Amino acid sequence: MADQEPLIPKHGGYRKLKSFQIAQLVYDITVRFCDRYVEKRSRTHDQMVQAARSGVQNIAEGSQASGTSKKTELKLTNVARSSLEELKLDYQDFLRQRGLREWDENDPRRADLIARRPVTADDVAFWVKEIHDKAHRGHRGQNGNNRQKAPSTRSTSSTKSNYSEPSANAVLALVAVANSLLDRLLAAQASAFEKEGGFTERLYRQRQQKRRGNGQK
Repeated sequence: MADQEPLIPKHGGYRKLKSFQIAQLVYDITVRFCDRYVEKRSRTHDQMVQAARSGVQNIAEGSQASGTSKKTELKLTNVARSSLEELKLDYQDFLRQRGLREWDENDPRRADLIARRPVTADDVAFWVKEIHDKAHRGHRGQNGNNRQKAPSTRSTSSTKSNYSEPSANAVLALVAVANSLLDRLLAAQASAFEKEGGFTERLYRQRQQKRRGNGQK
C-alpha cells in the first residue's frame, strides 16, 4: 500500500514554471506599455492588457486544476498559449500601423535581451533605454558634421516612438520564449494524459486495487 498511487497528486507550483514567470513579466511590461503608448480609453488598450493577463492566469489555473483534471489543465494551458499569440499580433499591429520596424527573429538585440534573463519590468526598461541610447549615438555619429540639423524641436511623440519600437520588440522576443515553453509544456501534458489519464482513471485504478485487496482477504 505504500506505493499506492495518490488519488489527487501534487499540483499547483505554477510560480516555479519558467513559462509562468515570463508570461507574468510580459503582463507587467504590457500594462506599462499600454499606459504610455496606447490610448487608455481605447478598446485596444483593454484587449492587450487582458490578453497578457489571460496568459498568466490560465497557466496558473491550469496548474492548479491538474490535480483533479488533466483535461482542464491542457485546455487552460492552451488558452494561455492562444492569449499570448493574440498579444503578439497586437504588438505586431502596433509596429506596422506606426511605420516602426519589427525586428527579425534572428536580430542580435533579441538574443541579447534573452541572454540577460530579465526578471522585472524595470530590467527590460533599462535594456530598452540602453538600446535607444546606442541607436541615438550611432545616428548622431553618422550625421556629426551636419550640426544645423540638431533636433532642437524634437516632439514628445517622436521621442516616445523612439522608445516604443524597442519596447514592443522586447515584448515580442519574450512572448516568443514564453510560447516556445508553453508548446513544450502542452506536449508534456498531452503525453502524461495519454499515458496516465486523469482523475477518473486514477479513481478506477484505486477501486480495482482495493477490490483485489479485499478478494485476497
